[in-house]
Amino acid sequence: MTIALRTLDDGAWISVNDSREVGVSDIWTLPGHEFCNCETPHVLLEAFSGVDLRGVDTHVIADAVGMCIDCGTRDGIDSLVVGRIVDGEFKRYEPGSVQRPSVAASGDR
Repeated sequence: MTIALRTLDDGAWISVNDSREVGVSDIWTLPGHEFCNCETPHVLLEAFSGVDLRGVDTHVIADAVGMCIDCGTRDGIDSLVVGRIVDGEFKRYEPGSVQRPSVAASGDR
């Protein structure tokens, strides 16, 4: 089964099969010390720079730029897991749940 993934509107959205699914206006809770020095960074995404499908569990992975709303650190995020494909359908992860950007960084495809 083919899944079409791309960024839209200058990186404002991730599109899955031509449907806008994940936008940059959400605040993502990231594991401590991986984005900045805050114990639990709360990162407002500003733009997606890429999206890919990786791993055995078919994780949807995004590269993004964001800013911690707690300390003001602005940086890139590699391999943020934003959802996964289950039985051909996209299941979005909640931005408020703790995400681990490095989960799918192993390069499994």
